[in-house]
Amino acid sequence: MKSTFATFVRSALTGMAAWVLIGTVQAAGLLTPSDGSLPALTLKDHHVDVVIEDGYAITRVEQVFHNPHPRDLEAHYSFPVPEKGAVSEFTLWIDGKPVVGEVLEKQQARQVYEQEKSAGRDAGLTEQDGYRTFDVFVSPVRASADTRVRLVYMQPAHVDTGIGRYVYPLEEGGVDEARLAFWTANETVSGSFTFNVHLRSAYPVDAVRIPGRPGATVTQVAEGEWRVQLINQAVDLSADASGRELATDRAEDTTAAVAGTPSFRLDRDLVVYWRHRPGLPGSVDLVTHKPDANGRGTFMMVVTPGEDLQPITEGRDWVFVLDISGSMQGKYATLADGVQRALQKLRAGDRFRIILFNDGVRELTQGFANATAENVNRYSQAVAGISPGGGTNLYRGLAEGLDALDADRSSGVILVTDGVANVGEVEHRQFLKLIARKDVRLFTMVMGNSANRPLLDAMTRESGGFALSISNSDDIVGQLLTATGKLTHEALHGVRVSIDGIKTADLAPQTLGTLYRGQQLVVFGHYWGDGSASVELEGRRSGERIAYRTQFAFPAVSQQNPEIERLWAFASIEDLNQQIADFGEQADTRQAIVDIATEHGLVTDYTSMLVVRDEVFEQHGIARNNRQRVATEQAAQQQRSQQAPVSRRVDTQQPMYSGTRASHGGSGGGSIDFVAVLLMLPLVWLALRRRPMAGG
Repeated sequence: MKSTFATFVRSALTGMAAWVLIGTVQAAGLLTPSDGSLPALTLKDHHVDVVIEDGYAITRVEQVFHNPHPRDLEAHYSFPVPEKGAVSEFTLWIDGKPVVGEVLEKQQARQVYEQEKSAGRDAGLTEQDGYRTFDVFVSPVRASADTRVRLVYMQPAHVDTGIGRYVYPLEEGGVDEARLAFWTANETVSGSFTFNVHLRSAYPVDAVRIPGRPGATVTQVAEGEWRVQLINQAVDLSADASGRELATDRAEDTTAAVAGTPSFRLDRDLVVYWRHRPGLPGSVDLVTHKPDANGRGTFMMVVTPGEDLQPITEGRDWVFVLDISGSMQGKYATLADGVQRALQKLRAGDRFRIILFNDGVRELTQGFANATAENVNRYSQAVAGISPGGGTNLYRGLAEGLDALDADRSSGVILVTDGVANVGEVEHRQFLKLIARKDVRLFTMVMGNSANRPLLDAMTRESGGFALSISNSDDIVGQLLTATGKLTHEALHGVRVSIDGIKTADLAPQTLGTLYRGQQLVVFGHYWGDGSASVELEGRRSGERIAYRTQFAFPAVSQQNPEIERLWAFASIEDLNQQIADFGEQADTRQAIVDIATEHGLVTDYTSMLVVRDEVFEQHGIARNNRQRVATEQAAQQQRSQQAPVSRRVDTQQPMYSGTRASHGGSGGGSIDFVAVLLMLPLVWLALRRRPMAGG
């Protein structure tokens, strides 16, 4: 059994590697018009520093742009939007001094930037292009000179089934055809590149790894503290200053470092994993910021459930709905290989159908085929022989798949696509109506960056399913293991959280949905006062109501984590963005996003971060609120860095859960379910019939 699984994993990883190599890779980098109308600038240096602690990550990116030409030029740097990442700082060095940017309404920020650019004065701008990219503009990069910038963004960094995961996104999804046609990206770092991660955890961490990067080093510097380092030049990283040996990722390569190269390419994501020690208890952690005892505080509550969701054991029908449009070129070989391996994992008594779509829709099978060896081999070869082409009629393909379900059998629909609909129905709300017409749950595995997350997340939420994002650089085996428990175990549906005994408001997200095995529940909100509060988490498990309770204190004053205010703001903006995506843009909803983003210094679809000289800020009456917020955050981060990681667990006196949390090495892990194999695909949607499946 182990030998068979090992062979399967090697084949799956080989297929993934082949796709990465043959696919058209769009990377982060400096952009110039594709017609060559402007000379290219150089990205001279690129340095990334990440701190992961207290349930969130802070990423600092410092870059030096160089202009080798005899005239001043504008720099335009683009990179994929990190999942749930929010830009909180943009700093431009002007006359050798760092100037921190301020957030304005998008049109106003662009107008001021263009004015300063036309006048030949130093200015910088960071904008967000929907769910696709962050764009950094700097003007001018002086002739034969360097320009230095720093970008900082924040994002949650939670643990799933005992495994934490951080992604530094570099590979774009290649889904914006107009953008690709206009711009040429220079993704080469000509000088130095460094990537440093400092992980601080109050819960014991057994191991840290960065797959696919044999030149990286991983060091445990203290209990609960680890460092990851990757550089693009040959240095001796065999020991740190204290003489402690560095552990390399031996699964990829046995060398501690690789020889330096003249450049580093920003064409592959950097993914870091950490594994918590098995057997840790279920817990409730609370991170707060409340500088004034008489004022309003902000909190982030993280619930890590104990293991109490039971395995599901029953046969199913499966409907594969496969995107064979032109945008799948470069990805389709992996799609076909994944479908073949998925079919091979079907159990006796299972049946399947295969539906293909691009501009139109056709069925490869003629109704349901029994999962015999003959049928599996026949249709695997048929899928592999298809050549992608045409547009993407996502709506019709999904509708056909949902209509193919047999009401008398437990069923699942697997939709494989890049999520970008451009033929037929493309209206966001119509997809939600389509999902609502069927009693289905949607499980979304999003492969790569720049995918249509707003649409995918909305359909997932509407159906009560879950979403996992997958990078080309991920440890696919690890992602298989992470998804397995969710597909093969019960879930807690209709989750609600209530807090009594202390005043709270502005909870985000507003809808909690379903909690699956191994998932953490994260809730942001505001609170007033201090003291003991009773907290209840309730939902339905296999149709029965179940509740978990605890009691703990909210602090009167708390100043160690000011970043929590921005994370609350981002979670609230996500709710508002979802309202716009679902029901259309309303003036008051848009204004609410602008108000929250400008108060908390966040770049959004409607706000941008502007850097100009101090006197220009003053001339336009722009308050330096973000500069003050950045200073407060930096002071707190410096103070935390000088202390050992602090436990944020608050339910030790009255534990919410009696059992240990789920982990890959813990109880109830089960075997690899065939559907999890599809994590190697560019995008997987698994829709399961609610009524026949256990879990409510």
